[in-house]
Amino acid sequence: MKDILKLSAYEMSQKLIAGELTSVELTQACLDRIAEVDGKVQAFLLVDEQGAMHTARLVDEKRARGEELPAFAGVPVAIKDNICVNGMKTTCASKMLENWVSPYDATVISKIKKEMMPIIGKTNMDEFAMGSSTEHSAFQRTCNPWDLDRIPGGSGGGSAAAVAAYMVPLALGSDTGGSIRQPGAVTGTVGAKPTYGRISRYGLVAMASSLDQIGPVARTVQDAAMLQSIIGGYDEYDSTSLQEDAYDVVRALEENTDLSKMRIGIVKELSGEGYDKGVRDTFDNILDILKERGANIIEVSCPSFEYALSAYYLIMPAEVSSNLARFDGVHYGARILPKEGPVTAETMMATTRGEAFGDEVKRRIILGTYALSSGHVDDYYMSAQRVRTLIQRDFEAAYKEVDVLLSPTSPVVAFKFGDKMNDPLAMYLNDIATIPANLAGIPGISIPAGLSQGLPVGLQVLAPAHKDARMYAVANEIEKILNPIWGGNILEQAPVLEGE
Repeated sequence: MKDILKLSAYEMSQKLIAGELTSVELTQACLDRIAEVDGKVQAFLLVDEQGAMHTARLVDEKRARGEELPAFAGVPVAIKDNICVNGMKTTCASKMLENWVSPYDATVISKIKKEMMPIIGKTNMDEFAMGSSTEHSAFQRTCNPWDLDRIPGGSGGGSAAAVAAYMVPLALGSDTGGSIRQPGAVTGTVGAKPTYGRISRYGLVAMASSLDQIGPVARTVQDAAMLQSIIGGYDEYDSTSLQEDAYDVVRALEENTDLSKMRIGIVKELSGEGYDKGVRDTFDNILDILKERGANIIEVSCPSFEYALSAYYLIMPAEVSSNLARFDGVHYGARILPKEGPVTAETMMATTRGEAFGDEVKRRIILGTYALSSGHVDDYYMSAQRVRTLIQRDFEAAYKEVDVLLSPTSPVVAFKFGDKMNDPLAMYLNDIATIPANLAGIPGISIPAGLSQGLPVGLQVLAPAHKDARMYAVANEIEKILNPIWGGNILEQAPVLEGE
């Protein structure tokens, strides 16, 4: 592997600006790395070598002419396969959209193209972003670069694995219940879910519209903040888009944040039963380090978090049931005719949805349809929405006492393939610490916290809504404390991943 791939995205951008590196060299190095190791990791569903190199050459030509370019021009990026890129397949890792080519760019892709960042390709995911292990992809399973027998998290395991394995410095993901942060935790990468509405969802294939949020995947907090500033900002095509300054998250890192003046909260309900001992010990070690640096650690209670998982698995499937109703063989998606019996619209739709959707997608559609059905909507869906309000109030009360909240990102380290595929509840519990942020719409970021059993453990930093800058500032200060202890980025401690 070439040394330039171990640079952060920011360092790459500085070398490009200084003329010490060309985008063609950098992009080709990424493509070579993909050719070397992706046969084992299987992070990518599609690699667009021609398109990426075209952008790279264009950047180099403009730079050679002395034209002023955006800060990250020439830095490659990968895209989760539920975000539309014009002229490129967007499959959502589902047979339902296996051959669908997007006719337009998502807003975040338009911004990536305006920044002139070569798009390397599309990354694997759980089908329609439903899962915590990327085992629910209809096409392939992505492996964790730390241990190829273990999961890379989900649903955005492809983006996290691609960044962790140095195939790309940056990637985009989507986070509905932790799909950026949980993969970040188990792969030793950085993943952020911005405040709901700070990044446009236009062009993101909807899973659960009130929860979905696009966000950055990176190897450093600075890189994640830079990427969020590029893709953020108001978008008239998204009715939930916020009118907020997108660059404040970068400015926040330019100022030193004194942790001794911060009130750091620990959520009582996000660190006890159900968390592996190694994860708890790693988290406690972080708290000890922060106390030594003068941080004021305060325990807070958010009693409604106990019901967050139950509420989420009623609200999310209800929205899934609604959003995926359009994939019926008539309006959108594949069309599969029944092999036996009469061919009618009804039998065609039943065959299409029965064969083109995977088991986990069908499980959530059935659950959501039941929760919304006449006679049950008040008992289930509306009750879950009331719990959501209580969770939002718990956060509001907590943030009157503290500036940010910390917790482990995932209760466990990366588990082995197949360990939880036959136990949906055990799989859902992987998101127990990340789901509350989605229900409340607040920002959260996962950064590496250390190792347990030789595998990464994630630390989650949560901030009040619209305070993404504060979240990044605190995460950046913690990263600056931990990296010297580890002797560099924690990914340096991962086993060497060589080619076939």
